[in-house]
Amino acid sequence: SKDRKRILLHVSSDTNPGEYYLFDTQSKRASFLWANRSWLDPRSLAPTTPFAFTANDGVQVHGYVTLPKDRKDGEPLPFVTMIHGGPHNVRDYANFNSEVQLLTNRGYAVVRVNFRGSDGYGDAFRRLGYRQWGGAMIDDILQGTTEAVDRFSLNPDRGCVYGASYGGYAAMMSAVRAPDMFQCVIGYIGVYNLHYAFSESDTTDSFGGLAYLKRALGTDDAQLSAYSPVNHAAKISAKVMIIHGEQDTRVPVINAEKMAEQLTLAGNKPDYLSFGRSGHGVFDEAGRKTLYQALLDFLAAHID
Repeated sequence: SKDRKRILLHVSSDTNPGEYYLFDTQSKRASFLWANRSWLDPRSLAPTTPFAFTANDGVQVHGYVTLPKDRKDGEPLPFVTMIHGGPHNVRDYANFNSEVQLLTNRGYAVVRVNFRGSDGYGDAFRRLGYRQWGGAMIDDILQGTTEAVDRFSLNPDRGCVYGASYGGYAAMMSAVRAPDMFQCVIGYIGVYNLHYAFSESDTTDSFGGLAYLKRALGTDDAQLSAYSPVNHAAKISAKVMIIHGEQDTRVPVINAEKMAEQLTLAGNKPDYLSFGRSGHGVFDEAGRKTLYQALLDFLAAHID
């Protein structure tokens, strides 16, 4: 209020999607107003635990592990390494995440790594990710996964890697770089040929877009090719699922089509799910139901 006698408070956590209260500064009392996703009981949601490790080159890296609420003592759980998009100026947080809770509800541990290049750890850390999309950033993801598997007693033979946008790229590149680490990989709206970021994406149409790509990816053709999963399809032994929106202008669907084509030629035909009306992400309710049911079915088939 203008007189500052009443304040609107928002409270949230890893197990609370968010609640709103009206706080009276005179009486020091808070009155409940409403809850986001009120159909969810916070007591049934899985808490998130932070962890940290020192990368092989000495860089300190942080991440999170979320374990199913009903885990039995010592049970070696299947896991999903979930990679955030961006990748720069974006990070994972230990707050409520609907995808994390969906996966833990189905019995999977979820590993998330704020690899170099992620936001929130200083400008120097963010800059360490420049021109390392398929290099040191992937190293951090793979080492973080190994650390989490060891520390939290996860099952190393029942793992999948999943992500959207840059996360989709990194999931596929992780399967290229460490073919024995994951039994399956899910790439959602991922860029699989880094040359397409310059030639096909609308990123170059935005103010500062081309400068950002040059800074983040560089312009060395050999490195762009080496860091493009589409050129390494034969190295992927994991089962693959590709999800994409046909109207995506940020990461055009040609990325998914060419990746699926190369995997098929290599004898590893992927599950392919496309959404005709969706762009860079699926946001309508019916589409999201289809997407997540297919994702859960794929996980159940390969790491349950």
